[in-house]
Amino acid sequence: MIFYFSGTGNTRWAAQKVAEATGDRLLFIPDELKGDCSYSLVPHEAVGFCFPVHGWQPPHIVREFIRRLKLTSSFPLKVHFCYALVTCGDSIGRTMNILSKELATIGLGLNSRFSLIMPESYVCLPFMYTDTPAREREKIEKATADLEQYSELIVKHTRNERHIRRGLTPWTFSHVFGAYFNAKMISDRKFTVDADSCIHCGRCQKSCPVGDVTLVDGLPQWHHDGSCTNCLACYHYCPQHAINYGIITRKRGQYYFGHDEQLKDSNIEN
Repeated sequence: MIFYFSGTGNTRWAAQKVAEATGDRLLFIPDELKGDCSYSLVPHEAVGFCFPVHGWQPPHIVREFIRRLKLTSSFPLKVHFCYALVTCGDSIGRTMNILSKELATIGLGLNSRFSLIMPESYVCLPFMYTDTPAREREKIEKATADLEQYSELIVKHTRNERHIRRGLTPWTFSHVFGAYFNAKMISDRKFTVDADSCIHCGRCQKSCPVGDVTLVDGLPQWHHDGSCTNCLACYHYCPQHAINYGIITRKRGQYYFGHDEQLKDSNIEN
C-alpha cells in the first residue's frame, strides 16, 4: 500500500505512477486520518510513503498520520519492504532521517529512499519563486525518467537504495531553518482574498487537501483551526490570483502540476 499526501499535485502524480507500476493500493493521508488508521498487510506487501518536503522535514500531517498508524501482519513489520518517495524543489535535508525515526516507533524500517526534484510551489519567502516554464518542463522531464528507474526498484523491493539530494548542509536546513519553519510558519492566518477579483468559482475550496477553506457568500474563509499545511493549493489554483499569503505573494507566480495542459484545454474550449 502507498500512503501519500499532496497539495499542488507533484506528489499525487508521482504516487499514482508508482501505484500503476506496482499495483499497490493508493491511500490519501488526509482521508485516512478521518478513520482509525488501521490496516492489515498481506504477505510480501510493501509499504510506501509519498509526500512533499515542507521546510526540509516531513509535513506535520504525515508525522501525525504515522503516529496514529496501526499496521498488522502475520510477519514482523520489518520484514515488509518499506520505502519513501518525496518531492521537493531542490533538496530534502535530513527529511529521511526524521521519517526513519518516526517509522521506527511503529516497528517499520525505512529500506529505500528516493527524492524527485519537481517544479517549485512555495513562494512565501523573499527568495522563493516559481520556476520558469522552461525550468518546469526540464524538471518534470528529469523527474519522469528518475521515477521510471525508482519504480523498477520499488517493484523489485530492492533494499538499501538511496537516491536523494540532501543539500550541502542538511542538518542545518532541517533542524534549524526547517524546525523554525514548521513550528512558526505553518498557518492559514495570512491568507487573504481580493473580493473584487474573486469570481466565486470555489476552486480554492475544492483544491484544499485538508478541507481548511469554506465559501461564505462566495468568498473563501480559512478555518484557523490548525489543519492548514501551508501547501498553498488555494493560492496556486485560484484562476484570478485573487488569493494571497500576506503581501509577499502578490507579484509571485502560480503553479500546480498539469496547469499548462489545463490552460491549453481552457483556450480550446473558449
